[in-house]
Amino acid sequence: MTRHLNPKKLLLSKWTAVSPQQQEKHFLVTQIANNSTPIAERDLIILEAVMTKNAYRIDWHQLLDEATWRQGWH
Repeated sequence: MTRHLNPKKLLLSKWTAVSPQQQEKHFLVTQIANNSTPIAERDLIILEAVMTKNAYRIDWHQLLDEATWRQGWH
């Protein structure tokens, strides 16, 4: 089964890392691109670790990889 995501609806969505690193397992999307974002950066989102508050800038397409990410907090 292929996961389908609408990037415009990712804001505040919850994600679980399948293989947690540095005790960071649960994440929240805290920022997505908008019309004022440069075109070259429109696929980037900010993913924040719930426990450490570390923020990571990633391409939202990475969330489609079910071997790496699970939607929701598990």
